[in-house]
Amino acid sequence: MKKKTLSALLVLALLLTLVGCAPGAEISAPDHAPGENRRLVVYTSHKEEVWQPIVKEFEERTGIWVDVVYSATSELLERLDQEKSSPRADVMFGGGVESLATYQDCFVPYTCAGADHILERFRSPDQLWTPFSALPVVLIYNTKLVAPNQVTQWADLLDPDLNGKIAFTDPAVSGSSYTELVTMLTALGGEQEDVIRRFAQNLGGVQLDSSGKVLTAVADGDALAGVTLEESALKRIAEEKNIAMVYPQDGLSCVPDGSAIVKGAPHGENAKLFLDFTVSPEVQSLLVNQFCRRSVRDDVEPAPGLPGLDQLPMAGYDLGRAVEQREAILMTWAFYFEGDVS
Repeated sequence: MKKKTLSALLVLALLLTLVGCAPGAEISAPDHAPGENRRLVVYTSHKEEVWQPIVKEFEERTGIWVDVVYSATSELLERLDQEKSSPRADVMFGGGVESLATYQDCFVPYTCAGADHILERFRSPDQLWTPFSALPVVLIYNTKLVAPNQVTQWADLLDPDLNGKIAFTDPAVSGSSYTELVTMLTALGGEQEDVIRRFAQNLGGVQLDSSGKVLTAVADGDALAGVTLEESALKRIAEEKNIAMVYPQDGLSCVPDGSAIVKGAPHGENAKLFLDFTVSPEVQSLLVNQFCRRSVRDDVEPAPGLPGLDQLPMAGYDLGRAVEQREAILMTWAFYFEGDVS
């Protein structure tokens, strides 16, 4: 394969380029890259620690050179929408599947290899997207500042005692945050607008501009509690002794993030190979063993010590509702949230 003919210095130079690029930057192949039939352009919202080893292994196995553009889910989806008449990307890799479904006009259906091993609960009804990992929504709190029983459910985040001390990301920016907001609405029930109003106002005028800041805010004590994903919480808990994770007693969701092939993709066949690779047993085992994530396959077990999904209190998350009401929910959120994004 051509990749293996590269000198060690060139490989090192590429790796340095990958590490040095800022979010939103495009990682371009140098002049000696393969021809168009051996190329792939991936837009991803995954952290580099997740996408980099997967992309590297895919390149080594296939000889396909991958150009990566990474940024927030919302920014990449808007970019895909703007590029519909002349697509540049082949694959959207990352983002909650409800966010992908919202931009369904940008993608084409595809049934991945090994689809029969995808757990039924994570399958796309129309094959528009391919699930990548299962992501339970959890609550976290600072163990030095919060009593163990003070934050156990979504209803606790409406408590005035936590006003201005909840770490939550702008749901218009973060796909995972939007999932978290809809999970809360599902779990609490009642009048949707009233719940949004009460929660938005209880943030005390502060929401964050990236999901990663939620863990930092709680760990540093700037926030007493926060909303995040299980994998993010587990990683930080391994590093910090003052953070605890809670599966909300009044219900959680486990919506997958996913991948999708861009309509009119310049390298469509290579895009299919990449999606097949993301759900292969090797990559799915990597998710469990190194990334603290849950596999979407029925033949890959969760990490030891984690409860099975059937042991967790599920809120009955309605993916169709999340997609159909996304604009209305975000407009309501924007109306009631008054403050700054930091």
